[in-house]
Amino acid sequence: MMEEILVCENLTMTFDDGEYIVHALKNVSFSLRKNEVLGIIGESGSGKSTIAKLITGLYQPTGGNIFLGGRSIVRLKRQVQKEVYTKVQMVFQDAVGSFNPRRKIGESISDTLCRLCGENKHTAGKETALLLDHVGLSGDYAEKYPHELSGGECQRAAIARAMSVHPEILICDEATSALDVSAQAKIVELLMHLRRIHNVSILFITHDLPLVSNISDRILIMHEGELVEEGSTEEVITRPKTVYTRRLLDAVC
Repeated sequence: MMEEILVCENLTMTFDDGEYIVHALKNVSFSLRKNEVLGIIGESGSGKSTIAKLITGLYQPTGGNIFLGGRSIVRLKRQVQKEVYTKVQMVFQDAVGSFNPRRKIGESISDTLCRLCGENKHTAGKETALLLDHVGLSGDYAEKYPHELSGGECQRAAIARAMSVHPEILICDEATSALDVSAQAKIVELLMHLRRIHNVSILFITHDLPLVSNISDRILIMHEGELVEEGSTEEVITRPKTVYTRRLLDAVC
C-alpha cells in the first residue's frame, strides 16, 4: 500500500452565528496517499470545500485532527504554518480572483517564491519564467495582469504559483468548473502531467462525477457534511453502496 501523507480523523466543523447552527462536517475521516489522485464528490453544501479550508488552515476544526506526514497541523503557531503552506498548496475555482488585480502575474508568483522559499527577487524572477513555461505559458505572460488572461490561462498561472514551492499535496477546489470543456480538458491534462513528473498528490474536489471518475484513483462521496461512501474509482462507479451515490450516477447517465 502506498504511503499515507495526509490523514484526517473525525473532522467536525460547526458554524454558529448566534442564531443558526450549521454542521458543515460530521466526523469525517479519510487519508490521501503519496502520488494519488483522490476525488471528493458532492453537491453544493456537502462540506467538500470545508475540508479543503481545514487542511490549508483557513478554518480550524471544531473537532478532530489532521496529520501531515504524521504530524498534527491543527492550530499551529504562525511561524510553523509557513512550513505547512510549502507542503500543501491550493488551486481555486476563481483563478482570476485568486490573484491581486493590481499586480502582474509574474510579480505574484515571484512574491510566493520570496515569501515561502526565501528566494531573492532576481532568482525568483528567473524561476517564475521557468514555472510559466512548465505550465505552457510563454515568459511574456509574467508581464500581464490577471484580467488580460483567459480563464484557462489564468488557471495555468495559478497552478504555476502553487507548484513554485514544490508542494507534496495540491488541492484543486472546483478548479475546472468555471472553464469551458476544451480549457477544462487541458487543465486536467496539465495536472496529470505534473503528478507524473513531480510525484505530487492531488485532492480533486468537484461536483463533476464523470470528470473525477476519469482521473481519480479513489473517490469519496460527501452528502450533507458526512462521508457516505469511499472506495476505488472502479468500486464506487460500478458497485455503489449507497442510494445517494446511485442517484448521483443516475443523474449523469
